[in-house]
Amino acid sequence: MYLKKKVYFKHSENKMSQEGDILSARKYFFSKKNKNLYFLLKERYSWMNKFINETDLILELGSGASLLKNFIDSKNLKTSDYTNYDFLDFKNVDATKTNFNDSQFDKVISSNLIHHLAYPLKHFREVSRILKPKGYYIIQEGNCSLLCQFFIMLMRHEGYDFNTNPLNENEPCNDKDDLWSANAATPNLIFNNFDKFNNQINNDFKILKHSYGEILCYLNSGGVIAKTKYIPMNKFCFNIISKIDRLLSFFPKIFPLQQSIVLQKV
Repeated sequence: MYLKKKVYFKHSENKMSQEGDILSARKYFFSKKNKNLYFLLKERYSWMNKFINETDLILELGSGASLLKNFIDSKNLKTSDYTNYDFLDFKNVDATKTNFNDSQFDKVISSNLIHHLAYPLKHFREVSRILKPKGYYIIQEGNCSLLCQFFIMLMRHEGYDFNTNPLNENEPCNDKDDLWSANAATPNLIFNNFDKFNNQINNDFKILKHSYGEILCYLNSGGVIAKTKYIPMNKFCFNIISKIDRLLSFFPKIFPLQQSIVLQKV
C-alpha cells in the first residue's frame, strides 16, 4: 500500500534540523534533556537482550551516534561505522564489505542501516560471512507504512521508492554516492518477500522474529539524529502511548514506523 510509489527530496528541502550531525546528536542524547528520546530508544533496543548471551561476541554495523551500548546487557558489544569517530570500536567499516574474519561474531546488530544501503544484497551476504553458524542477525528497521509515507512527504527528511529491486546487484536502491541517501521502502521490499530475497543468498537465514511498533512514541521523540519539535512526557504518559502503539501495530501496512527482525544463520 502506498500514497505515492516514489517520493524523493533534496537535502536542502529537509524540514528537520541537524540532518547527519552525528556529534550533536550524541551530545544531545547524553545531556539527558529529552526523556522522550531515552524512553523511545530503551524500548527500541531492550528487546534485543532476549537474543543475546553474556559470552556472545557482538558487532553493530552502522552504529551512527553509537547509542546502543547504553541499552544492551553485554560487555562484548563492538560498534562500527563507515565514519571514523573516536567513540567507535571499529572505524571506516563498509557494511557491505568488511575486513572481519569468517564466522567471527555470535551476533550482528543493525539499527536503521538497511534503508541507507544502495546494495542490500551485498550486505546480507557479508553478514552471513562474518556470522558464526546459528548466529543471529538482529535488525531494527523502518517500516514504510502509509503513516511513514505521509511523514516523509511532510518532513522531507528521506525518500522512498517501491519501484527499486533489492535483488538486483547492478542497480542501486538509492544514491550510492550519498551516505545519508535513504530508500525507506527497501526494508519492506526485502522482508515482505524474504523467501525470494533469501534465495539469492543461498537461503542462509531463517526468520525467528518479525514484529512492528513505534508510532506515536516515535513521532513525539524529537528525533534520534535529525531533530524536530516534541511534547515532553514522563514515564507514565510514555507507557500509555506505548500501549496504544502496540494496538495500532496490528495494522502494519497503515501505522507502524519501525519493524524488529531476528534472522538466524542456518
